[in-house]
This record gives sequence, C-alpha cells and structure tokens, in this order.
Amino acid sequence: MSGEGTGNVAPLRPKRPCPECGRPSSRDTYPFCSTRCKHVDLNRWLSGSYAIPVRDDEEEGDESEPK
Repeated sequence: MSGEGTGNVAPLRPKRPCPECGRPSSRDTYPFCSTRCKHVDLNRWLSGSYAIPVRDDEEEGDESEPK
C-alpha cells in the first residue's frame, strides 16, 4: 500500500437510467434519479397501474389443486 493506485474504485451498482424519465440515476434514490420519480413509481404500483400478467390456465390450475 504505497499509494501507487489510481484511486479508481469500481461502483457497487452499474449506472442505469431512471425508469421513469431516463435521466441518470442518483445514488440516494437508486434506481431513480430523484425522490419525485421514486414517488411516481410507488403511486403507480399502489394505484394498480402496474400488474403482473397471469395466464388464464394458471388461474384455473390453482383452484383445482387441493392444499
């Protein structure tokens, strides 16, 4: 450890664009760029705008199987 290193440290997470607006993400609000974009995404989840798709045959299979 003689101090010869360049001081470059690999980031813990890769830089990604904000999923809401596309700007570079912020370390404090990762993966979003701001608290506003973070809250917009949370609101979309809570209001039901986002949904995980389910096939019709999967729903029928779950009901017929005994638990």
